[in-house]
Amino acid sequence: MSASGMGDIAELNVGRLVGLPDDPREAQFLEKLDRINGLGKRMPGFVWIMEGSGAPGSGNTENNIGEDPQSVANLTVWEDVDSPENFVWNTVHKRFYERRHEWFQGLKDKHFVMWRVPAGHCPSMEEALERLEYLRVNGDSDYAFGRGFLTEEQPCTSHRCEQSLVE
Repeated sequence: MSASGMGDIAELNVGRLVGLPDDPREAQFLEKLDRINGLGKRMPGFVWIMEGSGAPGSGNTENNIGEDPQSVANLTVWEDVDSPENFVWNTVHKRFYERRHEWFQGLKDKHFVMWRVPAGHCPSMEEALERLEYLRVNGDSDYAFGRGFLTEEQPCTSHRCEQSLVE
């Protein structure tokens, strides 16, 4: 089990690219994706990431949702809620997050979900999408929740995290 004794935290984040993966508008994002994912893998608290083929520059863009090549997903597991929050807001990842509108369409539905998993469990995309749908229909619960649901972990939801950016 993780340090909290409650297992790990799985996260699914889905997005829809503004163009196909080979669209020039996506080039800068895709060129940096392997670097960002590599940084995430080295962060304290990182456990696992669902990856595509491993081909350079593909990152997780091969983790499509259905048959839509523009709909992509990032599925990870962390030891606790604070670890991915630290990665997102206190590293160079924050710079890319702030530019997401250049590469991703705005989504009207919830596109991010977290849930607890037993230590060592790597969820499938089907499991993750089912949790996301549950969250969309039922709202936050112990079964599926957004960043603000957990009170014991105090996630960095204010986006005012440390100013130093890890490269």
